[in-house]
Amino acid sequence: MLKAAVPVLALVAVAAAGCSSSEGKDEQQLTAQRENYCMQLGTWQKARNAAGTDTPESSGYDEVGAVAQDAFLAMRPLRDEAVGGGRTLAEATVAAMNNSDSEAEGRIVQYCGDVGFETLTR
Repeated sequence: MLKAAVPVLALVAVAAAGCSSSEGKDEQQLTAQRENYCMQLGTWQKARNAAGTDTPESSGYDEVGAVAQDAFLAMRPLRDEAVGGGRTLAEATVAAMNNSDSEAEGRIVQYCGDVGFETLTR
């Protein structure tokens, strides 16, 4: 029993030490995640706007769906961040992309502005 516990304790100690010394890295990772999300949001907005002139049967709508999926994936690590109105980033992103909710889209664009990446959105 003791032999099994020692490696586990060592892993816990390494993990705990890593958490306290990587605060700057965590902030950099969060910034990179936010930038990626805002970039994907901007890409989705451009694809949606370009597809707006296409017919529903055209490939533009397929592209918008694929781009939306990329934005959803980029949003996942940030999904619980608040964007106002009692909504999380996940809720507002889903409402904007799936339900064409312009208020929700405004909130996620504002989120990108608040985190310093307003130029990546429309």
